[in-house]
Amino acid sequence: MAYSRVFNFVEVNSTFYHIPTTEEAENWRKLVPPDFKFSVRAHHSITHNQTLRPRRETLETLEKMKHTCSILKAEILHLQTPPTLKPTKAFADDLRNLLGSANLSELRLALEIRAAKPPNLPPDLLKTMQDHNLVHAVDLSKGETPAYESDTLYTRLFGKGKHNVYQPTDEELTYIDTKASSAKSEKVVMSFHFVRMYKDAARLKTYKQTGKFPNITRSTGLSSLEEVLREDAKFPTTKQELIRSQGWRLFDLTKTEKAHAEDLLQKLPERTYNDINEITGTLQSVVR
Repeated sequence: MAYSRVFNFVEVNSTFYHIPTTEEAENWRKLVPPDFKFSVRAHHSITHNQTLRPRRETLETLEKMKHTCSILKAEILHLQTPPTLKPTKAFADDLRNLLGSANLSELRLALEIRAAKPPNLPPDLLKTMQDHNLVHAVDLSKGETPAYESDTLYTRLFGKGKHNVYQPTDEELTYIDTKASSAKSEKVVMSFHFVRMYKDAARLKTYKQTGKFPNITRSTGLSSLEEVLREDAKFPTTKQELIRSQGWRLFDLTKTEKAHAEDLLQKLPERTYNDINEITGTLQSVVR
């Protein structure tokens, strides 16, 4: 697997939608080096259908996820609750009873609670999570921090755009790295979910190795923006549609500074554009 030649970790996302067979999981493990690390997302039925209630179906599915983790040698099973599942006392009681009934052995749970903005967790839930050594999963790219210190920091990065439609600047990646490095944790697990997750993860890796971020394109300024837009911008298009579909992308403003395409596209007059040359030509006349 080409991915494993660049990175040493992956969060298996497909298990949220489909529980793999033993053969599927064994094939995944065979594709990567022995020291490659996995974490696994728990199937949505546990968090979204059964809402972590201590029922037979929940425990059976947890056991299946534990089996998948065992094959992959994954140390962490990630659970993400839906935004509609409020962290009430009843929820904390259900979670405590579920964890008391489940036989997780050495498997660690990382819990992401979409209905509670980190680091704020209700006292009942906070105590349940700490009593059972759960990791509080957060998104460092949104400025979130765990509700309590743990030997493991687990962060899933989506950025500041709508859902995951975003590309972090060098400054934002530096902030993420600084927050992760300053955490009092023995292990940091970082899962990228931006639209260009692999490229953005590679950018951070390059920075960690060299102290510098790689360029996005081969040029700078409007020429760099043009390179980015030529990838998949569709025409004819309006200014607002162009910002919506392309504004999240990064380009090289200078040799050392990047910017989001929206920063320049906002300067366009409100009208329809038929091709990239119209856009760059117009920007040349309005950008000084």
